[in-house]
Amino acid sequence: METSISHCIFLLFTTTLLVATNGYKPVIIIHGMLDGAPEMHFMHDMIIKAHPGTNITIPNAYSYKRSLEHLWDQVPAYKKAIQDVINESPDGVNMVCYSQGGLMCRAIIEKLDNHNVENLILLSSPQMGQFGVPYMPNLHTSYVPELPSTRTEVYRICYDLRAIGQLISVCEYWNDPYHQPEYLRSSDFLAVINNQSAHSESQQWRKNFLRLKNVVMIGGPDDGVITPWQSSHFATYDKNLNITEMKDQEVYLKDYFGLKTLDARGGLHTYGIAGVIHTFWHRNQTVFDCCIEQFLT
Repeated sequence: METSISHCIFLLFTTTLLVATNGYKPVIIIHGMLDGAPEMHFMHDMIIKAHPGTNITIPNAYSYKRSLEHLWDQVPAYKKAIQDVINESPDGVNMVCYSQGGLMCRAIIEKLDNHNVENLILLSSPQMGQFGVPYMPNLHTSYVPELPSTRTEVYRICYDLRAIGQLISVCEYWNDPYHQPEYLRSSDFLAVINNQSAHSESQQWRKNFLRLKNVVMIGGPDDGVITPWQSSHFATYDKNLNITEMKDQEVYLKDYFGLKTLDARGGLHTYGIAGVIHTFWHRNQTVFDCCIEQFLT
């Protein structure tokens, strides 16, 4: 009996030691617009297969049509949903954030003092905004009016502060190259987290962003939703609809929220993958193998 107990204690100790020495950092996955936690099970399964035993959190907040609601209403809910994981992970956590969820994650990180998020992985996320109206069936709800099918007219809704404009999530990161003064004046989310709009917390948010070790930006030319697709790499259109790359952006050159500093540290990683449509980034094994797995250790 004594031998059996000793053997059990030894096995328990050995198992605990293996977990302690070979364990992976917890992963937080944030879904995109018109998605929910169930759609992220593909990513969950790929992580578990590659890194068995990983603690994975997928908040089921603001799912499906509710994802179109005001982003600053969503941020506190997500922050609350992941706070315990962050607090209970002294060695740090990693975040995998898809589409609109990537903007949500950046906002959370910038607002979260003393966070321990190590790697932020952005899957086809419009980090410099959206200027395209993809076909999205069942988009319109009682609180979201029908957006014009012509992208050059969308600003009339999104930048009209007398209307519902900035209460619609996509409008909060609508970046119209033909109406930049209106964007800077009206955008209450993208321009704010980019520190393009002056606010009292801008330096603290920059400091919080720079607590990250790596930012991984993944996108591709066949995405079909994010427009321009290079927005997933912090690029955007100029007034002639030519692409202004990240390193030519004012937010980078003037280091508004820390991109240039993080880049100088070797912390920016950009992947352009052809042949992947928007709804498959979080379920594509090739994308996971080449661009994600290495940042989840």
